[in-house]
Amino acid sequence: MRWVFLLLVMLNVFYYVWHQQEAPLRPKEVAPLSLFKGASQDIQLLVESTSAKSASQCLYLGGDIPQAEAKTIEQRLTTLDIQTQFGKRLDASGVVYWLKIATDSRRLVDDSLLGRLRQDFPQLKSEIMSCEGIATAD
Repeated sequence: MRWVFLLLVMLNVFYYVWHQQEAPLRPKEVAPLSLFKGASQDIQLLVESTSAKSASQCLYLGGDIPQAEAKTIEQRLTTLDIQTQFGKRLDASGVVYWLKIATDSRRLVDDSLLGRLRQDFPQLKSEIMSCEGIATAD
């Protein structure tokens, strides 16, 4: 029994020496974060990084709807504390009415609200365009 024990000890020593001959793994050296900081010094959320682009983009509701329906939509949005600006533009098919959603109120207009409005007004379209994109005819 003593020989079996000595044999196992010798095998363990041999196994230890054999694995030590392989090159030990070195931990990967990581450059400090201060070297990678360029123009932006802080971490930004995706929403924050696109805020500069979204500041010049506005949400418009309207399209091929009559003026009375556009006014009704405007009243409905006003009751929900969503600020709108009524406008119209001349198109090849005639006058097209649009409601410009104020940038402060844009966060209140979500997909569920647009879905409910489209159920009541099937011709209603929503587009995100440049704030200067709609030329109004006064």
